[in-house]
Amino acid sequence: MAFMQQFKETKSVAKRSKKYLEEALYKRLFKEGGSEVSVRQQLNQFLKSRKRVYKWEVGHSLKILRSRNRFYPALKLSETMAERGMNKTVSDHAIHLDLIAKARGVPAAEAYFINLPETSKNHLTYGTLLNCYCKELMTEKAEALLEKMNELKLGLTSIPYNSLMTLYTKTGQPERIPSIIQEMKACDIMPDSYTYNVWMRALASGGDISGVERVIDEMKRDGRVMGDWTTYSNIASIYTDAGLFGKAENALKELEKKNACRHLSAFQFLITLYGRTGNLLEVYRVWRSLRLAFRKTANISYLNMIQVLVNLKDLPGAEKCFREWESGFSTYDIRVANVLIRAYAKDGLLEKAEELKERARRRGAKPNAKTWEIFLDYYLKSGEIKSAVDCVDNAISSGRGDGGKWVPSPDVVRNLMRHFEENKDVEGVEGFVEILKKAVDEVGLEIFESLIRTYAAAGKTSPIMRRRLKMENVELSEGSMKLLDVVCAE
Repeated sequence: MAFMQQFKETKSVAKRSKKYLEEALYKRLFKEGGSEVSVRQQLNQFLKSRKRVYKWEVGHSLKILRSRNRFYPALKLSETMAERGMNKTVSDHAIHLDLIAKARGVPAAEAYFINLPETSKNHLTYGTLLNCYCKELMTEKAEALLEKMNELKLGLTSIPYNSLMTLYTKTGQPERIPSIIQEMKACDIMPDSYTYNVWMRALASGGDISGVERVIDEMKRDGRVMGDWTTYSNIASIYTDAGLFGKAENALKELEKKNACRHLSAFQFLITLYGRTGNLLEVYRVWRSLRLAFRKTANISYLNMIQVLVNLKDLPGAEKCFREWESGFSTYDIRVANVLIRAYAKDGLLEKAEELKERARRRGAKPNAKTWEIFLDYYLKSGEIKSAVDCVDNAISSGRGDGGKWVPSPDVVRNLMRHFEENKDVEGVEGFVEILKKAVDEVGLEIFESLIRTYAAAGKTSPIMRRRLKMENVELSEGSMKLLDVVCAE
């Protein structure tokens, strides 16, 4: 039935009049790729064209945009279509509410919710607002809203309770989860597999493995919720964390039985968890099953397998798997190469790491910030400071994968500043500070105090240092002020 509906939609797009967009909207939005910039450009072109589209296209496009974290263009599309007269169902309002929270923040989402007509304030929109509170770890607001939802008798399911339990997990309050379970039981709210997973994780975090096993037994006795592959992946992970590898592998066998639909994620969890139990033979067996189950093996599967083999110290196996991937890749993914580059660098095989980095570059995969982090870590440990600084510069220039700035960790910055200070290297520290300015808006107190100490240790002066501090709005400690007088002396 779903296939026939999709066929009808495709057919209707193909035959519609020139007033409508000539192709399905979601195809137009991702015509030039999935980057934020290209999606926004395509969306703006569509909106300027004033072409019409069907409502199902808007809904499907919003679903794809949300799945790819393109919240700003998704919100713009949703708002513009509403302005042009496209009616919103309660479900549409819930989606719009979620987009506002992600793109503009919770206060904006609250304002939207308040202004909704009362007929649109049901379990969907209340539940979405609750989820927004939980995502932002706003415990008091989340608890108060769930209480109100119960007072309104909205006919709640396990979903809002799952959101609150996830909040308690993230805020380090797993001990509060059993009371939520008891409240669900008192209200005769049926748990789902996610409920059981969170409950088991909460008990495991306190080392209560017998409690976890009681939950497993209760789930089986209840019979209303059949544990799926995620349930047994969760159980196996709990046993692995506890060092109970035999029980973990029994759970993994159950996981395999539950994976009748052959979910890729299930195979990858199997490989990862067998790797964590140290069972290399099972890792290879599941890898063969994965290869047989899918016509084409995804980059992410190779990445996962190579990482597991590296963790199990099977470097020859990892290299063989990498060569296999390299011989048939559709897009050279630097993330896959990074796994092996890291393994080489960790084992002191710098030449191999450098050679692989250059090979990836020749194949069209530029080193990313993670690549440079790997070499940065190696050079810091080996005391090659100039090369480490070059890596910081390259990582900042590369930026993060999501388009954001890459910023070196405070520990890396402290280690490098300490080196310059101890070696009285004014030229080196000034060069490093200039590199840092590419990544941060304000260098900060700690950096400037170290800079001043480096000048003082080297016996060098800088008459403009006071002006630099004023421009950066930095207020020194009393000790640094005394050094500043020395450094600024004419």
